[in-house]
Parts: sequence; C-alpha cells; structure tokens
Amino acid sequence: MITTYPLLTLLDIASLSVFAASGALAAARKRMDFVGASFFALITATGGGTLRDILIGAPIFWMQDATTVILCIVVAIAVWAIPLRHWPDRALSWFDGAGLAAFSVYGAGKALAFGIPSIPAVAAGVITACVGGIIRDITGGVPSVLLQRELYVTASILAASAFVVLTTFAVPAPVAAGMGFSSGLALRGAAIKWQIALPSHRGK
Repeated sequence: MITTYPLLTLLDIASLSVFAASGALAAARKRMDFVGASFFALITATGGGTLRDILIGAPIFWMQDATTVILCIVVAIAVWAIPLRHWPDRALSWFDGAGLAAFSVYGAGKALAFGIPSIPAVAAGVITACVGGIIRDITGGVPSVLLQRELYVTASILAASAFVVLTTFAVPAPVAAGMGFSSGLALRGAAIKWQIALPSHRGK
C-alpha cells in the first residue's frame, strides 16, 4: 500500500470542482433551474468515484463527508448564475477534459492506496474519470461523450498509466501526479483542438 493518498486531496478537490462545473453548465444549456444544475453537478462529479469506491471496497467518499456535496452545490450555483453568453463555446469540453485528467490520476492513486494492483488501478482511474460524464450525458439526453470520435478514454488511460508507472518506479508522488495530469490533459486538449481520433472500425 502506498502513502500518497493524502497528497492527492487537492487533485480530488480540483477534479470535483471542474466536473461539477461541467455538469452545471450542461444543465444551464438545457435552461434548467439552479436545483437541476446542482443535481447535474453532483452526479457528474461523484458518479465515477462512487463506482470506483464500490469496486475497490472503500467507503463511498461523498457519504462520509458533506464537503463534497456542498462544494458541488456552490460550484453549480456559481456556474448557473453566469449568463451563457459569457461561456466560450467549448467551455464544457475543457472543463470535462481537465476533470478527466485529474480524476484519472486521483482514481488510480486511491486504488493503489487500497492495495489494488497496478493494471486494475489504472482501470479504476479510468472509471473514476469517465463514468460521471457518461451519467451527465445520458441524464441530459445528449449523445455520450464516449460516442465522439475525439480521443477521450485514451487520454484517461494515459494519465492514469503515467501516474501508476512513475509511482512504481518510485518517482516522488507530486512529480508523478503532475506528469500524469499534464499528459492526460495535453492529449485531451489536442483532441479537442484538432479533432484527433484513433482509426474507426471500417465496417464491411
């Protein structure tokens, strides 16, 4: 078991904040009220982490401390209160990309801290990062972000894998976390900007 979990707390807070913002912005674009925005923020920010905690046998994080729920509501109301005209067209994609990279690292780190082997820990990071966005999109009645051709899960795999590999080689946790986050965000950002995608299935 590694000892980096306390170190990843700030990354967790950042992840929760940006994913909550993406959920609230999605609700605002659907012209929902601030209660709906708060709900969207909460399910987006906590969906992946909830499934991760169930799988690794950890207490479900947002049921142990009210801070997570309060943070999501505060972020949601702040985002909802800003008129949509002030948000860039791709703000939702960038919020989601930052949360994706940060949650990938945090989820992998928490799995390692609970004694999960390296490869399943990477999978836990990907689940943490991707499930919340899927729930947001399905609930909002829009095509899932996973159905877009731009690299998404690949960026999450890169972030989580970089962190786990560097940690395995005893790279200091702040460096490993920073490099994992940066690599995942850079790949997702490039995919957003230049529509980078892996080759699709050729069909018949």
